[in-house]
Amino acid sequence: MRRRDARLEGPGTAAHGAARHGGEAEGTPRHMNAPKGLPLWLKIVTGVVSVALVAGVAFAAFWFLRLQNNITKAPLSAGETRDTGEAVVNDKSDRLQILILGSDTRDGKNSQYGSAEDSTGYGHSDVMMLLDISADNKRVSVMSFPRDLLVDVPQCTDHTNNQTFPARSGVMINEAMAEAGIGCAVDTVNHLTGLEVDHFMMADFNAVKELSKAVGGVDVCVSDPVFDPDSGLRLAKGNSQVEGEQALAFLRTRHAFGDGGDLGRIKGQQAFLSSLTRKLKADGTLGNPQRLLQIADVVTQNLTVDEGLASVPSLLTIGGRLKDIDVSKVAFVAVPTQAAALDPNRLELVEPQASQLFAALRADLDLTNPGATSSPAATAPASETPSAPPATVAPAVPAYNKAIQPVAVANGTGIATRAQEIMAVLTSNGFNQSVSYLANPVEQTVIYYGAGFADVATDVATVFGIPAAQVQEAPGVSGVQLYAGTDFGSGTAYGEASVPSDVVNQTASDAVCQQVNPLYITQ
Repeated sequence: MRRRDARLEGPGTAAHGAARHGGEAEGTPRHMNAPKGLPLWLKIVTGVVSVALVAGVAFAAFWFLRLQNNITKAPLSAGETRDTGEAVVNDKSDRLQILILGSDTRDGKNSQYGSAEDSTGYGHSDVMMLLDISADNKRVSVMSFPRDLLVDVPQCTDHTNNQTFPARSGVMINEAMAEAGIGCAVDTVNHLTGLEVDHFMMADFNAVKELSKAVGGVDVCVSDPVFDPDSGLRLAKGNSQVEGEQALAFLRTRHAFGDGGDLGRIKGQQAFLSSLTRKLKADGTLGNPQRLLQIADVVTQNLTVDEGLASVPSLLTIGGRLKDIDVSKVAFVAVPTQAAALDPNRLELVEPQASQLFAALRADLDLTNPGATSSPAATAPASETPSAPPATVAPAVPAYNKAIQPVAVANGTGIATRAQEIMAVLTSNGFNQSVSYLANPVEQTVIYYGAGFADVATDVATVFGIPAAQVQEAPGVSGVQLYAGTDFGSGTAYGEASVPSDVVNQTASDAVCQQVNPLYITQ
């Protein structure tokens, strides 16, 4: 007989061994100790959820990587103009200003619209609009800059090769980015308006075509049948739906609308964007992540943004902020311009209207509410805060008779009726001997006074809230002279911003028909 292993002998050995190895003691019913298995239905649900989670993560990862790889980025600035200590803007909750650029580059898919020589360097900004979203997401302003506008371009550095280009004066605004890149266009807009652009988006011709296709076409209207051989635009009179090449032609046409200049094209672009806004709003696209992803896919393939916006979540955040906007509060405006004095084929700013518009934007005023004002303290830089709050009544009784003090108003604002408005304030404050006359336009308002009139000049400054630094003694002045400049073109308080009348071309709620240039009407 084979010998049994002594270690397996002895009382209770079987039971102990079974317990030690997780087995069952002899004689114990199996169903009393065995764990119950999961119900079949729960196993199925768990499996389905697991598969869905994995698929969802894979789907999100696919779209994230796809869109992220689509994005091209470039520096936001081409100089040292930004305050590096300034807090980074919160794209979700802060007021947001985004410069929208359309590039005329003929590279790649855009080669059919001309040769590479037609757009040297980084290309020119064929379209330039500043998108301004209020912090509460209740207002959006879209300000257009004509490509022919003559401006001063600050010194810019191309950060790809560290080549620096000197500042230039009197050049077309669309040339700003041609040498040093998009950041130079941003710096130029900041310099021109006194604003601080937070981001930029630059799209090429192909982006417009693909976007119009992705949304299923955009409704536009023309007053007459039109054909523009330069852009290729051909439309029947009345309403049409454009997409692809015809959408691009509608936005590019320079001669077919208005008087054939850039201002007519701007109105056409604004009408197109208004219609696009209404369609996206009506379709619920901005609140539909799947539709947003589809549109983002075609747009980002032809889009360049700054580093701060070069992520999928950032781009989707912008779309999310606009989904509940009231279309009547999406205001389209154009920078006030006139034919340039030195070149009638170019444009220059109209003052003081342009400065008033920029001041209203800096004060974050609702452009759809003409006449709305802000307090001077809210609009003046810290170094230019008024020395005293504007007074609606006369200051404390002075040691002189205000009624006989010689106070003159030199109207250098460029607005013929402005002197009467200023004199009305002086008279209401007791300066009854005020007189006025037209003067050469100046940029800054200054109060000059002669010997013995320092106290009178100070009180006049207090009435309007003019800073003490702008009150100066001038031996050639008899009494007090308030020389009003273009920075005091409206309001009763210096530094007060107000919304100019008739500044809004249209809102996104307006369906506007473009007036066709008679030379381009076809049968």
